[in-house]
Amino acid sequence: MRSVHGVDAHAHVFHRGLKLAEGRRYDPVADATLTDYLAFLDRIGMAQGVLVQPSFLGVDNSYLLDCLVQSQGRLRGVAVIPEVTPASALSALFAAGVRAVRFNLIGRALPDFRSAGWRAQLQRLAGAGLHAEIQCRGEDAPALLMALLETLPYAVLDHYGLPPGGEPDHAVVRQILKLAQTGRVYVKISAPYRFLPPGAAVRTLLRAYWKAFGAARLLWGSDWPHTQFENRADPRRSLDEICDAVGAESATLAALTATTARALYGFEPPGLA
Repeated sequence: MRSVHGVDAHAHVFHRGLKLAEGRRYDPVADATLTDYLAFLDRIGMAQGVLVQPSFLGVDNSYLLDCLVQSQGRLRGVAVIPEVTPASALSALFAAGVRAVRFNLIGRALPDFRSAGWRAQLQRLAGAGLHAEIQCRGEDAPALLMALLETLPYAVLDHYGLPPGGEPDHAVVRQILKLAQTGRVYVKISAPYRFLPPGAAVRTLLRAYWKAFGAARLLWGSDWPHTQFENRADPRRSLDEICDAVGAESATLAALTATTARALYGFEPPGLA
């Protein structure tokens, strides 16, 4: 694995003693603690990381916030919040190290981000310095993101947008790639195993995203601990595969794994945090 000292922009921490949310899609089968994650970052040569609230913990971000405090600036957070959250609560999340709010819409009714209530909520997010990150079916991503961008300056799409099939010439993939024209959509090139069958090559898809979005709008994430896909993921090879697919030199690799994420999540460079 190539040596880098960047940012892992997508990971989760939890333990099975935490209260699980009602209506969750699955239960965790093992613990993934802060200690485990920091050791993982050290093993793969990453200086910093972004913790994303797991869907099965719902809107109780207390463990996430505790981990941010313990990390002493090494980690930032992406929280999940109730549909109506006051500005004071959002500002408190920002002060604790949270930089985004996640909408995980897999298996859920899609929100109308153009409604008055949602516009007010999104305005509060922006006012608190938070952006939106979205996980949804690939076919839903373009409309949802364009609606978000009517209120927010930018938004992040998880896991390539989970495009069906993963082929660059698929209609859904073409629509996701077209979002690059806004200049305001970031995409996490993470967890291809969540939408591609085992053993499927991702190089062609990577090249298409690289060509459309570029390093300035792409973020690398490990998706550690790869819940429900523990046997398919291999983050030790992930960066090498990306570099081989796009021919990334050191400057573009630095943007992909460090510069872009540090700006988006408000990290200090290593040694200054």
